[in-house]
Parts: sequence; structure tokens; C-alpha cells
Amino acid sequence: MSKAGCDDDGGSIFEVHPEKSPSDKATATTATGPGWTKVSCPCCVSERVEPLVLVKLGEKVRPETKRWLIKLIGTPQKEGGAALLAHPGEDATGDIIMVSAPRCTLLQATEELGLCKTYNTGEMETFSYDDRDNFRHSDNIEIFLTLAERQYIIKYELEGLRARRDVRIPGLADNYTLQHRDNIWQKMTSAGVVVETFPLHNRARLKELSKSWYSGNQLSQPLDSVNAYFGSTVGFYFSFLDFYTWSLLPPAILGLCITYFSSEVQKEAVEAVAGSQAEIHEEDAGLTASGHMIQAVFSMLWSTVFMELWKRRSSSQSYRWGTLHLAERFAEPRPGFHGHLGMNPVTGRMEPLFPEWQRDLRMALVSIPVVGLFLGMVVLGMLCFYWGENQVMWLHDGWDSMVSQTLLYAPSVLHIVYTNMLATVYKRVAQSLTEFENHREESAFQNHLTAKVLVFTFFNYFAVLFHIAFVKQDVPLLRKRLASLLIVTQLVNQVTEVVVPFLVDHFISAPHRTETEDDPEEDKFRNQITLPVFPGLFAEYIELLVQFGYLSLFSCVYPLTAVLLLINNVMEIRSDAYKICKLFRKPFSAPAANMGVWQIAFEILSFVAVVSNCWLLTLSPQLQRMHHEGQMSNTDIVLMAILAEHVLIVVKVIVAALIPDEPEWVRKKRAHMQYTSMQALRQQNLPSEES
Repeated sequence: MSKAGCDDDGGSIFEVHPEKSPSDKATATTATGPGWTKVSCPCCVSERVEPLVLVKLGEKVRPETKRWLIKLIGTPQKEGGAALLAHPGEDATGDIIMVSAPRCTLLQATEELGLCKTYNTGEMETFSYDDRDNFRHSDNIEIFLTLAERQYIIKYELEGLRARRDVRIPGLADNYTLQHRDNIWQKMTSAGVVVETFPLHNRARLKELSKSWYSGNQLSQPLDSVNAYFGSTVGFYFSFLDFYTWSLLPPAILGLCITYFSSEVQKEAVEAVAGSQAEIHEEDAGLTASGHMIQAVFSMLWSTVFMELWKRRSSSQSYRWGTLHLAERFAEPRPGFHGHLGMNPVTGRMEPLFPEWQRDLRMALVSIPVVGLFLGMVVLGMLCFYWGENQVMWLHDGWDSMVSQTLLYAPSVLHIVYTNMLATVYKRVAQSLTEFENHREESAFQNHLTAKVLVFTFFNYFAVLFHIAFVKQDVPLLRKRLASLLIVTQLVNQVTEVVVPFLVDHFISAPHRTETEDDPEEDKFRNQITLPVFPGLFAEYIELLVQFGYLSLFSCVYPLTAVLLLINNVMEIRSDAYKICKLFRKPFSAPAANMGVWQIAFEILSFVAVVSNCWLLTLSPQLQRMHHEGQMSNTDIVLMAILAEHVLIVVKVIVAALIPDEPEWVRKKRAHMQYTSMQALRQQNLPSEES
């Protein structure tokens, strides 16, 4: 018999006896209905099964379809199933399926993913299923694998299900018949059988994590606990946010010192915030050489040191979290990939094939023109901003009142709102375009999507600033625009990312998911369905990238940039933590060794910063005065800027070379893992060679 209870962590635990059939009835009040599916391996027998993933079925799914799906989930992999554990919830006619995983399935997937675990020697080693007994805690799967890893493995197995032959699905029309090598989970989704698949929260662990993360007064983040609960993808984001935030202290202190000791910079800061258009003397028309020049050089060097130190921290965490040596293998096609069935010439497997030339044609004829159209809309918004700026300046000159002075900020605010709305629409369009391109691997899909968004983001957020700086050469306007972006954008982001979701959750969603301790566990699981889907970390990384751009590219015209970013990010850490814990469903998190393509984007910006700051310094009053007095020609100024740019790039490269990407101990650990992997492969090949 199967019964439900509650483990020490507060998560729902169902006792399972593998010798019983799925039709056996449960006796406990919290789980009335058929029990878990059987396990075929004796070492996977367990009295406790924790529901990890919830599958929400369509309202019109028939009982025979649900029974077929449960059987498929529990069928061994050698027979075409997922080798997982499935529980039908309340009864066979309900619209949910709870899924867990036996020990052997989890361990085999751990090897496939290339995760590293602690060996008996105390060192991290790439996990091998055949050598599983020599890994610490491999007999206790809840200690051996984190909650996030176990939940992701279930998703990995479900989405990897493929039909081994043509199969008619009970309860569905003939047009949903599975063809050989069809992706079963994708077919179930398109047929409306599977509506949602998401990991379940463990309430006790989440409460404990919340206390140590954002509920108290602590400044440090429990990053290891975040990684264990939400996964390494989320863990690396919050680790980067934490490292970036506290790395803002040096430029913030420098900016405060420059502002405090320079009366001219103080006046510029007040003008930028207040929108004052006081008379600017000739010596004030550009950058004050001393403070701003120090800020420019410091920003360029700071961005380099920051990225190099982050890569060292990232590699250390990757080793500790077991993702340093993720497997590079010929993965199954992503669920959304489609094409004509054929044999893959590399893997020899039957799978959907899609010609590369067709993908290139789609990108050339559809994706690139659409991206160009949106870039044109960015230019249109910039022209409207300039027109509005001229209109309010003309109005202020004739009126000169508090109202007209307030209106000086209207074009900037409206343009910021426009760019944010355009970015939101573009993200959805970019997603659709990348789906249309039909990439086989998930990594290729994410890289192309990220590249589209990065190109647009750079153009959308920085085009106006570059135009003001290098075409109009209007430093006061650039300073005012940068202050507007830093203040208004941060307020808008906090409202849209936290305040609005909180109000929606508190007044609309929460009343529909009230629960008590005596409620059945299935009802508590259902309440999680009412939470909105977590939108991912895309917008969060974009926000940090834009911040980094403002600081590294243009902070020399507004030294208080780092101060405003530091204040914002201290609040951002807590608001993002609260948001992911309370306002959204728990997301799946694939194992990750670093930030991926985002790290490359930050490094590119740090190089662009050298060019930007060098050319901004050509607007210094000393150089402009020497030019007007005939001591320096335009050619001399340009050559001097190019020389300074090349010198600083060389310095930047030298600094990057002097700071290794990995600490020495991590480099040795990586080499050791590669050596042991080669030795294990050699031992596996010896028996076949002898035979």
C-alpha cells in the first residue's frame, strides 16, 4: 500500500512499495488514489519518495490517456520509457501527475550530464555510474544530488522520450499517432495532453532559504544554498550580481571623492539632476581634465580587473558545484526541433534532419530584415527624442518657470519608456525568429537568441548616448541624459519587476490558493500552478549589462554613476531573491559551468569602453582650448586619441594576462579530472581490445 506523509524538510513524501501495482489504493488521508509506479531495480527500492515535478494535464484528457502516460513515464529506458516514478495524484481521472525518480535513473543521468561529485579521496571527480560505490553519499541520493539537479534530470528524461515505433495513443485521434523517433513529450504538448511541466517547491527548504537570503539583515548571500535549491544557472546569476555589486565600491568611492573635491563636478551633478540649463562658460563646456580623466582611466582598468577576478571566482564555484567538467556530447535534438526523419551522419541515429542551407536562408531573408526593422525603430525613437528636446528647450527659453523646467525631462522620460516597451516587444519577436530558424541544439538556440537581443540592446540603449557624445559633442546633454537613464530606468525596473508582480500576486492570485496544513498535498501542489511562470534571467542579465555599459562607457562625464548603481543593486539583490522565491513558480535550471555568452558580452563592453573613454577625453576643455588657439589641429587630437587608445588596450591586455582566468588550484583540479577520465576510458577499452 502507498501512503503520504511529510518528511523532516516539510516536503511531501510518499511511501512506495515496488512490488505493488499502480492500481493499489492509498490509505493515508493526504494521498487518496493509485500509488507510485513500480521500480525494477532492487537498489532503487525506497520507502520514501519525494514528488519533485508536477505535470499538469489538459482538462479534456481521458483516463486511458493519463494511464498510458503514467505507464510510459515508469517504463524502463531499454523498453522506450523514462524509467521515472509517476503518481496520478487524487485518482486516475485527475488532471495532474506527480513525478519523481529512482536512484539508478538519477545516477545514470548524472554521468550523461558530466557532473562532478566528491570521490572517496575527498576530491571532485567526474561521476561514473560503474564506479558509483566509490563516490561519497551515492547511496543517499538526496545528499548526493541537489534538489535542483534531481528536478532537472526528470525534465531531461521526459523531454528525451522518443517513440521507438509507430504508436497510437489511447484516447487521442489518429492524427496524433506517434511516428518512429517522434519526440513524445513535444507531441503530448502539441496535442494538449501536457499543459505544464514544472518543478515543485519544497516549502520548508524554501522558508529556510528565504530567512538566510533576503528576510534578515545579512549582507552576504547563501550562494551554495541557492545553487542547491534553484540550480547553478540561478546560482551563477546571483553570484555575479553579488560580486558586481560589491565591486562597485571602488568606483563609487572615487566618484564621491571627485565630486566632493571638485566644485565644477558638483555643479555638473546638480545640473544633471535638476535639469538646470545655466550658462556654461567656455572652460565648463567639456570635461574637467583632472577628475573626469582620472575617472575615465580608472573605469577602463576597473572593468578589466573586475572581469578577470570574476572569471576566477566563477571557476572556483564551478568546481565546488560540480559543473567544471560538464560533458561535451552529441545531444539529442531540442524538443522544438523539426525536420524530415533521417539518419544523422555523425551519431548514426534516426532523428529529424534540417538542412543547414535552409536555416541560413531563413536567417538571411527573415531574421536579419526583421532585426534591421527594429533597429530602424530605435533610430526613429532617437529622432523623436531630439525633436522633443528642441521643443521643450524652446518652450523653456520663452517661459522660464518651474513647469517649463520640469518639462525639460519629459523627452528623456518618454524616450526611456519607449525604449523599454520596444525592448519588451523585440524580445518576443526574437524568440519567435529563433524558433523559426529551427536550431537543433539547445545551446545553438540560446546563442542565436542572445546574439539577437544583445545587438538590439546595445543599439537601443547606447545609440542615443553615442550620438550625443560623438556627433553632437554635447557633454551637458550627455550628462543629463545619463542621469535620467540611471534614475528613471531603475525606478521603472523596480516597479515592473517587483511591485507589479507583488500586487498581482497579493490581490489576484493569492486569494485563489489559500491553504491550511490539513489540506491534501495534491491541493497544495495545485496551488503552485496558479503562480506565473518564471520569466527567466534574460531581462536580469540585460539590466546588468546596460548598467555595466553606463559605468564603463560614460561614467567619466557623470562620476556619481557607480554610486547610483551601488544603491540600486543592493536593493536589486533582495528584490530579485524575493521575486524568484515568492512571486513565480520554481524554474528548471540546467547545469552550467559559468554565465556562458553573457560573460563574453561583458568582456566586449569592457573593450568598447577603452575606445569610448579615449574619445570622450578629446572633448576636455584643455584640448578644445588648445585647438581654438591653434596649438593643436583636429588631426593632432585624433592621433593623440588613437595613441592613448592603443596604449590603454595594451595595458588592458597585459592586466588580463597577469590575472589568470582560473586559480592555480582549480587548474590543477581540472587537469586531474581530465587525467582520471582518460584513465577510466582506457580501462573500459582494455576488455574489448583483449577480446
